[in-house]
Amino acid sequence: MTSQTAATPAGPGRVGFESRDTAAGRVVVLHIDNPPVNAGSHGVRHGLVEGLSRACAEGADAVVIAGAGRCFVAGSDLREFGKPLAPPELPDVIRAIEAAPLPVVAALHGVALGGGLELALGCDWRVAAPGTMIGLPEVSLGFVPGAGGTQRMPRLTGQARAIELICDATRIPAETALADGLVDAVVEGDPAEAAIGFLAETKRGKRRTIELTPPAEPVAEIEAAAARATKRGRGRPNVAEAVRLVRASAGPDAAAALADERAVFQQLRLAEDAVALRYLFFAERRAAAVEGLDLALARPVRAVGVIGGGTMGQGIARAMLGAGLPVTLIERDAEAAARAQSAIGATFDGQVAKGRLGAVEARDRKDRLSVDADIAALGGVDLVIEAVFEEMSLKIDLLSRLEAALPAETILATNTSYLDIDAMAAGLSHPDRVLGLHFFSPADVMALLEVVRAARTSDAALATGLKLARRLGKQPVVARVGEGFIGNRVYAAYRRRAELLVLDGAAPEAVDAAITAFGFAMGPFAVADMSGLDIAWAMRKRQAATRDPRARYVAIPDRLCEAGRLGRKTGRGWYDYGSGRAMPDPEVAALIAAERSAAGVTPREIGAEEICRQLMAAIVNEAACLIDEGIAQRPSDVDVALVNGYGFPRWRGGPLYWAKGQDAAAVQADLAALAAAVGPGFRAGPVAVVLARLETAEAGGAAGSQGGDTA
Repeated sequence: MTSQTAATPAGPGRVGFESRDTAAGRVVVLHIDNPPVNAGSHGVRHGLVEGLSRACAEGADAVVIAGAGRCFVAGSDLREFGKPLAPPELPDVIRAIEAAPLPVVAALHGVALGGGLELALGCDWRVAAPGTMIGLPEVSLGFVPGAGGTQRMPRLTGQARAIELICDATRIPAETALADGLVDAVVEGDPAEAAIGFLAETKRGKRRTIELTPPAEPVAEIEAAAARATKRGRGRPNVAEAVRLVRASAGPDAAAALADERAVFQQLRLAEDAVALRYLFFAERRAAAVEGLDLALARPVRAVGVIGGGTMGQGIARAMLGAGLPVTLIERDAEAAARAQSAIGATFDGQVAKGRLGAVEARDRKDRLSVDADIAALGGVDLVIEAVFEEMSLKIDLLSRLEAALPAETILATNTSYLDIDAMAAGLSHPDRVLGLHFFSPADVMALLEVVRAARTSDAALATGLKLARRLGKQPVVARVGEGFIGNRVYAAYRRRAELLVLDGAAPEAVDAAITAFGFAMGPFAVADMSGLDIAWAMRKRQAATRDPRARYVAIPDRLCEAGRLGRKTGRGWYDYGSGRAMPDPEVAALIAAERSAAGVTPREIGAEEICRQLMAAIVNEAACLIDEGIAQRPSDVDVALVNGYGFPRWRGGPLYWAKGQDAAAVQADLAALAAAVGPGFRAGPVAVVLARLETAEAGGAAGSQGGDTA
């Protein structure tokens, strides 16, 4: 039992003070109240230092730090990161905690991320409500933990585990954190009350984390963790620094290591990578917002139907099952349905074997999947996603049959990559319930989900799609109807420019090498081989009748398809995969030479710099065109789509953000060269206007959104 003896409530962005007489003595509870996510702003830091000082002056026996509302602390306030930080800074708060003569317990719930976890690590003890998510996401934002995270975490988890958690920006639940030693107890009920009970269980005095010795572990494990992190980090300086700082935690001078960490943090938070990643952080949150849309209109989605059990349909089903939803999958016949069910189950079994999924969870996901060959089996679902072959007449017929078979409130979604959803829904009695949910393969892995708002899509259907995206853990981007929507529209222009570069003299492997050196995850020709060359071939054949006959047309990929070179699935495409690796193929080189000759092209030497700048010019120009057409809501949405769905390097912020940082005259020269290379039919987008819009959005973006790292 506790009794309240004194309380000072917090105002927004402040820290409340409550003194209680308890079985553990007089305990002061400091309530952080900075809605919506208790970001560690200056007011919070100041309030914590004042509260600690007052608790000590009033003779308290212990202090509990807790978060009001939905979480403990979701991170530092990123709005402060582009300017000098006002004292007290977070290390000052933690020094005050460690200097206090009484024990301080962090009572965690919801999330404790970034500076929130560092604050907790600076306390003597930590208790957490079940399911609380904790982590240090700073590396994903371009810098390193700056308030002792690289020094205190390894003293609890060991260096190898700390390198993994910090460099991968991993979030783990409280139960895993308990096993790792990051929290001391997982507690039920009100976290602050539970923390007081934790103090009363036994005499718990000061236990400064910074004074602990990191647990002994094999040097080989630390080396392996460092090597993995360095490889995944692709040479980014903040990853290298994070590894170095964690390893420094084994040294004898903790104060020097903390000072070193802070200096690195202060340098990196203002570096180009961090500024770009902060821009992207806010851009990703804006991408899910639609002006005038009330998300409360979203309908509940309790069960989902998926039509089509191919690669994409299976991936969508896995994504839904992973989000806890029952799924009914429809295939053309019972045999095909059974094959899809078996394949999905085998994927879950493989994840169990690799330790990525628990056996109980895998069984639960399998149990929530049912298959059938009759769309009548979809009668109990709230939303149906079709993922059948990309052919308009097939999709029109399917939507018509679904409308006749399902209740009017059932939302109908299409996973089409290119087709006109307005035309697809034109003959329906209720086209307002149709929208696009364009997943990217593999659908249960890729972050991007284009939510396509057709001309007659209702606000309720759109809101439902956005809410479902968040439930699936996807990054939604809203698009209007247009060939390829946002991502594939831009990517088609990028791929076309890459093919023209090959026609004009570059080797496919040189194009891929140049753009991966720029930071892309893969080059356009390696991507084409992975996804299958026949997909784009079908699109080109569909567009042939409307193609400008004067336009330069690259027939090389058509010749590859005609030769049966469809990519990895046939063992040959732009590259040969006979050795298990992508290798340049003399047959492809000969085919390219023949097509150059047929087109009357004399090949020239094209350097990596020109390749990169021309590919970027194609992306930026097409992005400006589709924004001008209203396909994308805002320039930053294109950046979000390209980063989350197409392997554009996150640390560059996105193609339009990148372009904004380039010399304007150089960008104009690149665009002029692009126009000359593409030739007749080229459309110049309003690039300067779009980049000016991005500048305005970036300037105001952080101001309207609290920082902190939370979903």
